[in-house]
Amino acid sequence: MGSHDIDAQTAELLQRYGFDDIPFESLRKRLIDGQVGADQNRITGAVEPPDEGDLRALPPLGGDFRRALTERGEAAMQRGEVAAVILAGGMATRFGGVVKAAVEVLDGQSFLELKLRDIASVAERADARIPVYLMTSFATHDAVAEMAKRLETDRVPITAFPQFISLRVTPEGELFRDGAGALSAHAPGHGDLTFALRRSGILESFRAAGGRTLLMSNVDNLTATLDPAVIGAHLEAGVALTAEMAPKEPGDKGGAPARVDGKAQIVEAFRFPEDFDQERIPVFNTNTFVLDAEAIDAEFPLTWFAVNKTVDGKPAVQFERLVGELTAFVDCAFLRVERHGPDARFQPIKTPDDMGKERPDIVAALKARGSL
Repeated sequence: MGSHDIDAQTAELLQRYGFDDIPFESLRKRLIDGQVGADQNRITGAVEPPDEGDLRALPPLGGDFRRALTERGEAAMQRGEVAAVILAGGMATRFGGVVKAAVEVLDGQSFLELKLRDIASVAERADARIPVYLMTSFATHDAVAEMAKRLETDRVPITAFPQFISLRVTPEGELFRDGAGALSAHAPGHGDLTFALRRSGILESFRAAGGRTLLMSNVDNLTATLDPAVIGAHLEAGVALTAEMAPKEPGDKGGAPARVDGKAQIVEAFRFPEDFDQERIPVFNTNTFVLDAEAIDAEFPLTWFAVNKTVDGKPAVQFERLVGELTAFVDCAFLRVERHGPDARFQPIKTPDDMGKERPDIVAALKARGSL
């Protein structure tokens, strides 16, 4: 691929969002040579369901253990050690090209406003200052950064930082062009998180100010709130990463906890060996993590996956990395959380159709937490 293949406008976009930090040419060559793809995505090690002790339940509301974890989490917040990371990147495609963070969900409030409202209420109750870091993409950054300016407060300062950018290719490895003949950029997955936090300087600044713990959640999962008890459970476990797991329900697809060559980690659905029965694992990954800031301040050798897409009716390939793979490289714990009722923590809204289905649980949970 020569520079003449990329028009000036696309080149400027690529430069702004860190395309030079993506190993694009080597990935393209590996695709051409048949070294990446569905077959290569599968794990080759010994894969087993998690051990009985790998999965611990978040203690139920109202009990002494839950109160103790809440107090531990609030104390960490009061010391200025806790921040929230909200994933607000991606391509904004499933809501008709509208930036999802800005979509109205409840009572005239958007996804982002509801997430921030929860964090503000927790900060108020804990008498703490809780920074929020919003990971955007080239498709969402300007809109989300503008929202952040309007929504931040002294207790909840907000910083938006972009993930990286890449280009789609054809299955043969050539630059993909859409129906209008333009190059097709994409965001390369939430595996960008630690790399983008470091590139932006945010992780360094957070740690320098005494920050130790980050709660990461998707902007479209409104019940993945900043619960001090979840922070307390993470600190109690003494691990680098705590991943929330929810009970599987019919139709659920996604990563799940497993042991690979004896190491407990998250394995994405498409990475399990073909003969592995994923129904043996009763929970799956919600993509809500608590992260130790020092432990993630490193260069992780995350896998780049070749993902098949259809764009403008044509087959395309994009290269992505996934944040759940961090669990392969650090000590982790799996925290089982509820899906329904006042303690629910997994109500993702991926499409407009999900709104009506998930709204009752969202309203019940947010009212119980005092953020609605």
